Amino acid sequence: MAALEALKYTPAEETEIQQWITRADSLKAAAPADLDALNTDLATRTTVLGTKPSKADIAVYEAVAPLVKAWSPEERTGQQGRPNIVRLVDFVQNSPVLGLTVSEKIPIDADEILYVKPPVDAKAEKERLKKEKAAAAAAAAAATAGGAAQTLVDRTKEAAAVVADKAVAAKDAVVEAVEGATAAKPQKEKKEKKEKQKRAPAPPPPPAVLSPCLIDLRVGHILKAIKHPEADSLYVSTIAMGDKPGTDDTTEYEGQVCRTVCSGLNGLVPLEEMQGRKVVVVCNLKPVKMRGIKSSAMVLAASPKIKEGEVDDHKGPVELVNPPADAKAGERVYFEGWQGEPEKVLNPKKKVWETFQPGFTTTDALEVAFDAGVVKELEGKTGLGKLVTESGGVCTVKSLTGAQVR
Repeated sequence: MAALEALKYTPAEETEIQQWITRADSLKAAAPADLDALNTDLATRTTVLGTKPSKADIAVYEAVAPLVKAWSPEERTGQQGRPNIVRLVDFVQNSPVLGLTVSEKIPIDADEILYVKPPVDAKAEKERLKKEKAAAAAAAAAATAGGAAQTLVDRTKEAAAVVADKAVAAKDAVVEAVEGATAAKPQKEKKEKKEKQKRAPAPPPPPAVLSPCLIDLRVGHILKAIKHPEADSLYVSTIAMGDKPGTDDTTEYEGQVCRTVCSGLNGLVPLEEMQGRKVVVVCNLKPVKMRGIKSSAMVLAASPKIKEGEVDDHKGPVELVNPPADAKAGERVYFEGWQGEPEKVLNPKKKVWETFQPGFTTTDALEVAFDAGVVKELEGKTGLGKLVTESGGVCTVKSLTGAQVR
């Protein structure tokens, strides 16, 4: 509990903690509807406050743990199950920060997910709603026109006869006028066509500023992570990273716009540590298919630097880069001294990622940083720039110093 007692809370957070503790008391004899509401509230939260642990997590755990223990697998993670409550129980009983002493932990298999909500293609959903709206408007217009059609028929017939007579007279007048004008008008001499001047080719676009800011780094929130069905070394994560609805290669999951991300962390980072956590993601790499699943971003992680002459055996250890606990999904992340506008999509031929990634490292204070002196293309620039969020927090790792980050 020492780590928990060291945490500080704002007055607003203290108020929310008391509200959750009060709610926890009522959950001990909760109706199914109350449990469904709790499951929905926890869908986008790692802890009851969002990401910061508190004594409210322990209160909710003590209220629902006996219920979860008695639930069948279908009641836990089936189509009508409450997987978010199960995830909170698993988090609380294993969290070193909360330091809860549990005589008998509830067995929870993180891989046992009986039902996964099918992802909604944001573009297809937008197109479907657009078609439905157009069809409804057309139906309404047809109904209005149908009611007025009979009253218009008679007036239309009467007007048609008058128009026909006027049209005949107008036609005769136009023919006479045209024939007279043609006879009196001298023919114009044909103008010689001027040769079209060839346009000079457009100058090539100026080169982009050579800077790690070209890489779009953001805070990501992993809502779900599973093992890749076709690759033993891969995880498949559903990550919210601040994309707008309808963005290419996104889907909707639990009310949030997300991307699917494959990462080679299976066997290096426990699957339970991937659930519901904040990470730093590279968002503008060109999407690639990894064993049949398109991956549209990359999760940043640190590992020991490979010494000259050694071979990278990818055996780890590996630690995920941690943004500040209060960082929001989609918040921009950049290296101090190198802030700027990232490219929309990195051109693989320009090798922007390959140029700057060797400078990504960690300091003795476990802060992620960019070492400009490592990148020869920066022509003599030196110095370390910490990896920070727009709100000012520093991104860190757990224990690896002098590591490579990729």
